Order: sequence, then C-alpha cells, then structure tokens
Amino acid sequence: MEYETLKCEYIEYGRNKFIEVSRKKAMPDENEFLNISKGYYRPDGERRYNRGIGFPVNEEIVKSLIEKIQQVAEGAAATSSEADSPE
Repeated sequence: MEYETLKCEYIEYGRNKFIEVSRKKAMPDENEFLNISKGYYRPDGERRYNRGIGFPVNEEIVKSLIEKIQQVAEGAAATSSEADSPE
C-alpha cells in the first residue's frame, strides 16, 4: 500500500534518533490516519524507520492519547524525582 504524507513533525532525541508524528492518506482509497513512528539516521543522514503505529483521525482518540501520555509521563517524573531525593 502507498501513502501520501499530508503533514509531518519530528522530535529529535539521543544521538541520531527521532520520532515522527504525521498525518497520512492511504492510496488509492484516500482514508486519512495519524501515524507515530520511531526511527534513526544513517551515517549518510538518511532516515530509517523501526516501527510505527497508526490510528484514525478522530478528535476523541487524539484527546485521549494526549491525556494518557501526560498521565504516564507525570507518574514517571514523580518516580524519577523520588529516586533522586535523599532519604
């Protein structure tokens, strides 16, 4: 199956890693979906992808995903700060 990328943003992390957040259209049926992929840069600068997850363009799904990521991240930040504090 072929895809057309409609919009794409990157989050760089580590030495040569990235997360791609994109909106794509499956061709030829033209169904749109959101995609989050993880990847890395080859020495020549080319992007290579490891894995990805796609889900429907749906406001409720997006809101729920953002909420759950924030909840999980807040728990991780609290755990991290607790581990760093002296007893």
